[in-house]
Amino acid sequence: MSWRPPDGSSPTPTRSSEAVAIVVRLDVMLALRKRRAKDLAAEIGITEANLSLLRTGKVKGIRFETLDALCKALDCSPGDLLDYEADDLAPLTSGESDR
Repeated sequence: MSWRPPDGSSPTPTRSSEAVAIVVRLDVMLALRKRRAKDLAAEIGITEANLSLLRTGKVKGIRFETLDALCKALDCSPGDLLDYEADDLAPLTSGESDR
């Protein structure tokens, strides 16, 4: 049986509400490492609120210092936390319909 968050939802990558092709996969990594966001926030020295904003993709940027701390704490690389998925955002060209 795979791990599920306490609310029963599945850990899925989060895309910010704006049309940005960067996908935040912090929830996935937290689930894989069986870590709680509250504990991670305390370990890396940021507020739970700021970690929550990062987890949901509602940030415009991240400091390299914070990214470094996340990677060290979760034993991962930046590519494990952030992904680029431009295909979903490709504009329609003339002649294509929005189905």
